[in-house]
Amino acid sequence: MKPLEGTRVLTLEQFGAAPYGTMFLADLGADVIKIENPASGGDPSRRVGPHLLGECDSEYFQAWALNKRSVALDLKTADGRAGFERLVGGADAVVNNLRGDQPGKLGLDYPALKRVNPAIVCLHISAYGRDNARAAWPGYDYLMQAEAGLMSMTGEPDGPPARCGLSVIDFMTGMVGVAGLLGCIMRARATGTGCDVDTCLFDVALHQLSYNAVWYLNGAPMPTRLPRGSHPALTPVQTQRTSDGWIYVMCMTDRFWELLADRLDRSDLKADARFATQAARRDNRDALTAALDAEFARRTTSEWLAHLQGTLPVAPVNDVAQALANPFVAETGMVASVPHPARPDFRVLASPLRIDGERPAQRIGPALGADDHILRETRS
Repeated sequence: MKPLEGTRVLTLEQFGAAPYGTMFLADLGADVIKIENPASGGDPSRRVGPHLLGECDSEYFQAWALNKRSVALDLKTADGRAGFERLVGGADAVVNNLRGDQPGKLGLDYPALKRVNPAIVCLHISAYGRDNARAAWPGYDYLMQAEAGLMSMTGEPDGPPARCGLSVIDFMTGMVGVAGLLGCIMRARATGTGCDVDTCLFDVALHQLSYNAVWYLNGAPMPTRLPRGSHPALTPVQTQRTSDGWIYVMCMTDRFWELLADRLDRSDLKADARFATQAARRDNRDALTAALDAEFARRTTSEWLAHLQGTLPVAPVNDVAQALANPFVAETGMVASVPHPARPDFRVLASPLRIDGERPAQRIGPALGADDHILRETRS
């Protein structure tokens, strides 16, 4: 099942944001063609170590390159520009995640490309946007986590600000961009007229403040870091220490709180006025944490999971090795084998999407310029 089969997307992408978003388009059957400059070695992700796959490939690159194709073109040359415009003539979209001042200079926006294809949709993913004082600024995920306030809310209260362990702003920005792109492609197919669609790392990072921003904008105190990775409004929604590690408990409703107290054989906690309501539990978070720590310390993490999982929303706090070795991961097929010329046993994460119950098939990301034959086919 390939719902986007027949859709062609040209992408000038690097590192995380655009490659992550366009990977989903490729998974869904779109013909995603990476336009890579051979003079610079193509997408710089190809050379990001430490786990390389030959001279111009890496495991880092492959994480976002699955199911795509590659055409080697230097847009700053006459031949390269001509080849690119031939491809644009038969494409639905052009994607880039360049610095905000570059798409206009390189002729990658709708005003420059509509003469070639009036229905083309141009997605621009930049650091700060294309129409402001920061358009020419370079920028990356971690900077956005810092400036947009996310790091001020991450980590323990007595520790330094901390970033999320992964490039979540890159990934979210890629998905926001793809959502806008698909909406505009639908309109272009109906009207014959394309457009520019923009998103940027900074805007998406700020948007992730979500209800915390709404609270603060309407007079609530400034959000701060809370102990144990706690929810700002509900408790117990946090880590709890077991006899040999940690478990995360999420009592998002009164009913789950009551079930937890019962499963701990501590019905007295429900009757304690300090913990009788959501507001009371929040105001007495430290006392409740101490009481729950004493209970959870009586058993191991695995024992608690066996006792609570399926009834209460709880999970182990795993490291990466434990997360990938989880039997549930194997059961659901979230790790797949995609043989690579340099690694016949190469394994990747499967798509988190299912269409009619099936995960999209995957093939290895392309070698630089592996699909240059598309140019010859377009010329003919």
